[in-house]
Amino acid sequence: MTGAKSAVEWLASVAPDPEACRREWERNPLGIAMLPAGKAWDVLILPGGLGYPTLDVLTRIIARPGPVLAGFGDARMGYFVPPGTAARWLGTGIRTAGAGTWIVVPYPGRSAGGVRWLVQPDGSGTLTDPALLELAMHEAAAGLAGDGDGQGPRS
Repeated sequence: MTGAKSAVEWLASVAPDPEACRREWERNPLGIAMLPAGKAWDVLILPGGLGYPTLDVLTRIIARPGPVLAGFGDARMGYFVPPGTAARWLGTGIRTAGAGTWIVVPYPGRSAGGVRWLVQPDGSGTLTDPALLELAMHEAAAGLAGDGDGQGPRS
């Protein structure tokens, strides 16, 4: 199974009718689907100003984080984490999507306009460890705070 095909299967597996979801998703000209969080993953949603530096830190810590979405205008980023994380997460300014919520998900490998993959799912179920994500967020926030202008670390 190719990476994009296995990613589609993995993502669609959480839909009430995975096969119907996959078929509709593949035919949808917008290339998006609404999928329930809380089954195979939860999503932690960070403001873009913190999310991008966090992704930079995270990719220095581990070779490949779990899937990461960028929202319209890059104002928000969604990190896919293990189910149950949203119910336990405490963090100012961080939104969560867990059991009982739905998220807009672009088809892997396609541009969907307002929502896009920064780190595409690999189809194996790889998720970002919430403890590593929290450490990366702290390091990114410290870098932003030490910067003085709020624009992030300088080279």
